[in-house]
Amino acid sequence: MRIMATGMLVAMAALFLLATSMKDAHPAWSFVKAFAEAAMVGGLADWFAVTALFRHPLGLPIPHTAIIPRNKDRIGDTLAAFLKTNFLTPSVVARRMRGVDVAGAIGRFLTDPPREEGRLREGASRLIVDILESLDQERLGGMVKSAISSRIKTLQVSPVLGQSLEAAMDENRHVPVLDSIVTWAGRTLDANEDVIRQMVHERAGWVMRLAGIDDRLADSIIDGLRRLTIDMAVDPEHPLRQSAEEGLARLAQNLRTDPETQAKVEEMKNNIVENDAVGDWMDGLWENGRAALLKAARDPDAALAGKFGDALRQLGQTLQEDARLKAAINQFARRALVGIVATYGNGIVALVSETVRSWDARTITGRLEGAVGRDLQYIRINGTLVGGLVGLLIHVAETTL
Repeated sequence: MRIMATGMLVAMAALFLLATSMKDAHPAWSFVKAFAEAAMVGGLADWFAVTALFRHPLGLPIPHTAIIPRNKDRIGDTLAAFLKTNFLTPSVVARRMRGVDVAGAIGRFLTDPPREEGRLREGASRLIVDILESLDQERLGGMVKSAISSRIKTLQVSPVLGQSLEAAMDENRHVPVLDSIVTWAGRTLDANEDVIRQMVHERAGWVMRLAGIDDRLADSIIDGLRRLTIDMAVDPEHPLRQSAEEGLARLAQNLRTDPETQAKVEEMKNNIVENDAVGDWMDGLWENGRAALLKAARDPDAALAGKFGDALRQLGQTLQEDARLKAAINQFARRALVGIVATYGNGIVALVSETVRSWDARTITGRLEGAVGRDLQYIRINGTLVGGLVGLLIHVAETTL
């Protein structure tokens, strides 16, 4: 565009020379000369104005030229103030965010991701893969295991276990457990009947063995135990079941309030966490998670095509259809962004101002000229044409009068 504008100015100069040499050949050449002369004046004036914004015309230190390089600090401060006033104040952000449907946009993206987002998704996938592969596996795995272990050790599990046990008992969810224990006891008794008989036989005296009393005694013990398990299985109000429930209730109470019980539970928890087998399990958990992340990141389309993708699409549909959830998410997004602006707005403004101040004159001139230079060259072209037309009109009026 600079070449075109300059070429037009050169063309007007050539036309002026031609019209000057031909003015005696025909009266019409005077009109051409007037047009070309005024066009040169208009083109030169706009060239001076455009050039004076960024540099000294012809390198001459003419006053009020090279405006942008000389005032770059003031421009940076003005730009920062403009951003703060119009964009980075909590009231402005809150007002603009009222009409933004963040939840709906997320829902639409999850339900039907745009095709043009493929390259963006692939780029993000490559970035995630590179980050995961560049991290030190042993060190990061150790950090993950240490973080999990520390978190478990600091978590006091006794009150949680006590509350969970009380809640289970209130909803009778412990009854199937008791039933299973009673059933297991009955099956164990049946499977170990010979062991019980042998124990009775060994502990009976020789007189009892000689009289065969030991066999009858073993039968009585086994029958009594079997009848006890059957009664406990069919009678929910059996005294032993009641005793077991009372014991569970005491255990739940002690887990919540008894320091001695809590200390024992915490000691058991710490011993379990420090066990080598648990450490190996945590290592495997991290490696499996890392491998799953890498697999999903390498092929995001395949990951989104499975159950995880179905869940995301269902979430997207819910975000679009559930008015209460949508309102809650939009409110959270609005408050979060307003909070960010309130906290970091002044820092962003200062960053803009300081960044512009740190640029040298050549840098800011090049960037601004690259951004608006094309339109400024149109000003030169328009100035050449408009100047020529004005000169022609003046010449027509002069000739007529």
